[in-house]
Amino acid sequence: MTLQPTNAALYRIGAVSKTTGIPVSTLRIWETRYGAFRPVKTEGKQRLFEEHDVSKAMLLKQLSSEGHAISTIANLDLAQLRQMSNLRNSAQHKHASTGEPLTLAVVGLSMANRIESKKFASGLQQNRIKVTDVLMDLATATSASLSEQSKVLLIKVNTLQAEVHTSIQALIQKHKFAQTIVIYNFAPEAVVQAMKFSGLIVRREPISDSELAELIQSVLFVDQARAQEFGTTGSVISSRKYSDETLTRVAGISTNVLCECPRHVAELISQLASFEEYSQECLNKNANDAHLHAYLRSISGSARTLFENALEKIAQHEGIDLHEDKKLAIKKVEP
Repeated sequence: MTLQPTNAALYRIGAVSKTTGIPVSTLRIWETRYGAFRPVKTEGKQRLFEEHDVSKAMLLKQLSSEGHAISTIANLDLAQLRQMSNLRNSAQHKHASTGEPLTLAVVGLSMANRIESKKFASGLQQNRIKVTDVLMDLATATSASLSEQSKVLLIKVNTLQAEVHTSIQALIQKHKFAQTIVIYNFAPEAVVQAMKFSGLIVRREPISDSELAELIQSVLFVDQARAQEFGTTGSVISSRKYSDETLTRVAGISTNVLCECPRHVAELISQLASFEEYSQECLNKNANDAHLHAYLRSISGSARTLFENALEKIAQHEGIDLHEDKKLAIKKVEP
């Protein structure tokens, strides 16, 4: 394949080898003998591999180490290889642990390659992740069907604009993700704030593997079993349900009834949500800092979700309307 003008990242074979841990000689055999890759070539005959080639190399390495003959899997596409990998991992984890893995749909091949590496997995401590779907970019994700329901959506984009925010919101509505994490390089501050206001977790590069691992773990309930006893479903902390405006309105309503619980609970939710965001924004000097801030975010997010459930029970008992003021919400997030 001859090199054409492109914005996609391209890698020399040595870089692919370093990233995947596969010897250069093995990559060449997989390419020439089995047709696993079709690298683009420069005028000087230099092989350049694309991001999906890196993804495929990592999956081929994993599956071949588990006993699959490279000749039988070399020509499978990424979706088929990932399905084989997920089936294998699910079977192993079924016998190894009763806990369910955290399921992620990932937008961006470079991000998928990063979190599927063994180096990244080592930073997840006791938690396990399962990448259910990998989508090339946001445009592809918008029209794609997912193989299964994932709890978390992880997105890597270079630039954030208002239309990107709109596309992400449509994707969340379509697939009902509990949490969405967006990693970006450049963005207007107004767009970043609007995305945070709408409940997204937004972080700017550079972010280390340890910080990213802690960020992903921070969306999990601290005590999943106890949380479910109090009405939560699943292991992932849901994004914020109620805006400050709605909570302020509810707090004001409580003056009309004898019980002060609506006001106190609404104020607690607002305070916990503020600390949840604050702990996410704290600077991390090292891995221990990242771990502490992720733990604090998980604690505050868990408590915030439980109090939101409590507020719903109070509202039902007192006849309080918790529906968001859509006009106010739209006005608030406009850049």
